[in-house]
Amino acid sequence: MNSVYISLGSNIDPERHIRAAVHALASYHNLQLSPVYESASVGFDGQNFYNLVASFETDKPVQAIKSHLSQIEQDNARVRTGEKFSARTLDLDLLLYGDEIIDIEGLSLPRDEILKYAFVLKPLADLIPEQKHPITGQSYAELWQQSDMQAQALWQIDFDFQLEQR
Repeated sequence: MNSVYISLGSNIDPERHIRAAVHALASYHNLQLSPVYESASVGFDGQNFYNLVASFETDKPVQAIKSHLSQIEQDNARVRTGEKFSARTLDLDLLLYGDEIIDIEGLSLPRDEILKYAFVLKPLADLIPEQKHPITGQSYAELWQQSDMQAQALWQIDFDFQLEQR
C-alpha cells in the first residue's frame, strides 16, 4: 500500500465543498485529516480559502488517483477555464505518493507547492511532522520551522466534518 497525501482547498462555499471532497475520499483506507486552515487568496483578490491535507493508503496507481481527484473536482463544479489563480469550488492536488519522486505526463511529485505555500506545508507538517521530504531529506516539521512561510497569513479554524446526507 502507498501512502497518499492530498491538498484540499476551496473558497466558494468552502464548508460544503470540503465536506463533499472528504466524503468522496472516505472510501480509501485509513483516511486522516489535518486541521483546517483559513488563508487569504494567493495571486488574485478573492474570498479566503479553507485548506487542509488528507492522507490515505491505497494500492491504486498514481494516475488512477490523479484521475479520481479530477473527477471529484468535476463533481463539485470545478471550472478549469480561466486564470490559474482564481476562485474555485474545490482544488485537490496530489502532493505525495509514498516517498516516490515522479515526473510523468504533467505530474511532478513531490509537488513543489509544499515548499512554497504555508497553506500546504503547515497542514502537512501537522499531519506527518516527522516524515521526511523525499528530495530535501528534512522532516516536514523542520521545513515548517525553518521556512519564512510563517509570515504568510494562515490561521487554524474549527471545522465540523460531519458529512452531509446525500
